[in-house]
Amino acid sequence: MAVQRVVANIAADRLADAEAFYGGVLDMQMILDLVWIVTFAAEEAAAPQLSVTRAGGSGTSVPDLSIEVDNFDEVHRRAVAGGFAIEYGPVVEPWGVRRLYVRDPLGRLVNILAHAA
Repeated sequence: MAVQRVVANIAADRLADAEAFYGGVLDMQMILDLVWIVTFAAEEAAAPQLSVTRAGGSGTSVPDLSIEVDNFDEVHRRAVAGGFAIEYGPVVEPWGVRRLYVRDPLGRLVNILAHAA
């Protein structure tokens, strides 16, 4: 047996607000809308991954989600323009990632990251 996919499920009543952040800021496509659940996906598939952690690193809280992007500066710009609260960063961490924490409209703490060049 091999894991085919790992899906993060976020409980929320304001599904339309999710579109503003996950679609508008992160360019994820809505691939499923059944009224009671919407699913967003990136254009390219990534290997299933799951992190178990007791800290967020650099004295930060553990984020609810970590999302790696290839256009960090643009995502940061969109998040600020959209009025989403940046709670940490942007910063280059000692372990080689550039990241920021942003609060999505559903209240989740999202770690946006890119590997530092």
